[in-house]
Amino acid sequence: MQRRTLLAAPLALATSTLASPALAQPSWPDRPLRMIVPFPAGGSLDVLSRLSCEAAQQHLGQPIIVENRPGAGGNIGTDQVAKAPADGYTLGSVSVGLLSINQFLYRQMPFDFDRELTGISLIYELPNIAVVAPQFNESRTLAEFIAWAKARPQGVTFGSPGIGTTPHLAGALFAARAGYSAIHVPFRGAAQGVPAVLSGSVEFSLDNLASWMPVLGEGRARGLAVTSAERWPTLPQVPTMAEAGMADFVVTSWAAIIAPIGTPRPVVERISAAFRAAAALPAVQARMLQSGGRALWTSPEETMARALAERPMWQEMVRVSGAKAD
Repeated sequence: MQRRTLLAAPLALATSTLASPALAQPSWPDRPLRMIVPFPAGGSLDVLSRLSCEAAQQHLGQPIIVENRPGAGGNIGTDQVAKAPADGYTLGSVSVGLLSINQFLYRQMPFDFDRELTGISLIYELPNIAVVAPQFNESRTLAEFIAWAKARPQGVTFGSPGIGTTPHLAGALFAARAGYSAIHVPFRGAAQGVPAVLSGSVEFSLDNLASWMPVLGEGRARGLAVTSAERWPTLPQVPTMAEAGMADFVVTSWAAIIAPIGTPRPVVERISAAFRAAAALPAVQARMLQSGGRALWTSPEETMARALAERPMWQEMVRVSGAKAD
């Protein structure tokens, strides 16, 4: 549903803004590029990656074909990127989990990110949102939900797109901080997790905002708080965690474009420039914001620096959650 909504309206791209004299000179790229998204279709990473690729491909002069290769918390698809030729024709769009979390979840990784892959640019950042289904839970504030949860000694079920994902880790940390018993219910992506909450089979979610924007707009879900430092522009009525009484709970998810290590620097720079141009487009910024994300661009060096800087935080959240993926 999200992807159809996002991709239904064509981008009003100004070709004069994206045009570059260098486009016609190098032979690269002389065929379509492949972008591997290592999670199922319909989730926030898939939807927002397609939006960025749709704009970036016009700067490169070749289509960017998105392929979903889910499995093992994103490791399967990311490993395909790591093992691909370093020629710039195979890229990956990966979440923070692949850059900063999975190495603490899995005893053995199929790839060594720092030795086999390189970051090109961040493409978006988004908060998580605490969500209940109003037909099954009358809580209207985070404090009311916490009181309700504490009164349930059998525990409160919460869903996520999978073990070790940012919604899983954030949900476990939230329960520990709030002082109630939580039971994690992992799904194979937002396409399963969102309906589970709406049907009442799962009681709570602290999931990526992008996965919930359509049903929040329809009133089928109620947002209690967002994990960003400030209120989300398109949901001004939803408080931040700090405003709702949960201090020091700023947890955001983000995604980056990656390539096999050894990809020629001029190619990396052209790909980075294409996504920089995409992030600067007002049409992309508006659609990203409406869909629950904020368009970003970073240099390859800044991309890897952020991945390294956040690893200690996520390692601690993995420890708190007790998450193990194998």
